[in-house]
Amino acid sequence: MPNAKIAELKNNLSRYLDHVKAGGSITVLERERPIARIVPLSKSKAPRGHGDDARLARLERRGVIRRGTGGRPDWFGRRRPARLRGSVLEDVLTERRRGW
Repeated sequence: MPNAKIAELKNNLSRYLDHVKAGGSITVLERERPIARIVPLSKSKAPRGHGDDARLARLERRGVIRRGTGGRPDWFGRRRPARLRGSVLEDVLTERRRGW
């Protein structure tokens, strides 16, 4: 089990968290004295029903949201935008001249 001083832990937090994710644990030291231990969470200790999927499922059951099936419709990429004739600027200037 590696030991890490507070400053070292702050400077290399990602590296130490990767170690914890892999199943290791870390002892945090303050002036060479252990003050805390960082250990991985077990799956059984995770709060029940607080994941994104569980939340989305609850909202879907209540009718608040409707989840998509994924992907885009086939027609989405094939359609071309409508082509405008004339100039928008000319139309605006014409309207101003007429006083509309």
